Amino acid sequence: MADAAQPSKPRRRAGEGGGAGVGGDGLTGEDSTPPMVAPLGGVRPSPAVANRQDGAVQGIAFGVDVGGSGIKGAPVDLATGELAAARFKAPTPQPATPDAVAGVIGKVVAHFGWDGPVGCTFPGVVMQGVARTAANMDPAWVGTDVAGVVGAAVGAKVTAVNDADAAGLAEVLYGAARGRDGLVLVVTLGTGIGTALVYEGRLIPNLELGHIELGGVDAETRASAAAREHQGLDWERWARRLQRYFRALEDYLWPELIVVGGGVSRRADRFIPLLQLRTPIVAATLENRAGTVGAAVLSQISAGG
Repeated sequence: MADAAQPSKPRRRAGEGGGAGVGGDGLTGEDSTPPMVAPLGGVRPSPAVANRQDGAVQGIAFGVDVGGSGIKGAPVDLATGELAAARFKAPTPQPATPDAVAGVIGKVVAHFGWDGPVGCTFPGVVMQGVARTAANMDPAWVGTDVAGVVGAAVGAKVTAVNDADAAGLAEVLYGAARGRDGLVLVVTLGTGIGTALVYEGRLIPNLELGHIELGGVDAETRASAAAREHQGLDWERWARRLQRYFRALEDYLWPELIVVGGGVSRRADRFIPLLQLRTPIVAATLENRAGTVGAAVLSQISAGG
């Protein structure tokens, strides 16, 4: 948490370089560290993004990752997929109404002096920029034009995308699943459980498999990282719940690889070795940065970059 606001910074447009410092208003600067993503809705990533190593994608784009407990944003170097500056993070307001959340996003973006297009994740089904579910957000989000409300707050064009979809494509293009063929399942464990399914580079959006029923209850109420913390579960007991959840997913989908993301993936050594699955399962390499990076790249694609 910053103790005092920093001097205002020059505004920066998409495609321009440069970093940013830490501001006030309840924002925290986090260490800047690497990796990244691409498009929506069953569409194969553009060749320029998929083959980023050829240097075809250049410049800086901006991504915001909205979660049930925190809102993170940062500029992203599209040539490398690395964060171009340390992220800013602010608590998700409670209640997490559209106007309140959009206001915080506006502050996050403003602290970087950013005035170009913005990519923004949302923890729910997003169709044509409109939220259709809001499991860990205020119910007022359902039916809300996420892109429109956030766009009004930041004063720029906004591309809205399901948070797990952004993170999943990021891992496929830049992270733990890079170069893997076939069906890849990315599962993010956080306030809830997000899922993304990518087949041969094509995203199948809005999967929402965190809400499958296990033992008569919604899976994420028992197997999310938040459930582990709130219910005081040790790693072994939580792993038993994850075992049941992942076993169901591999029986439904038969993926060739499962990637586990979210902040808890930093401690994957505490629970992944306890799982016994037929499907290879690995920790995400982008950890909880993937949503931010994925949102940034999606904003570039939406803008025709």
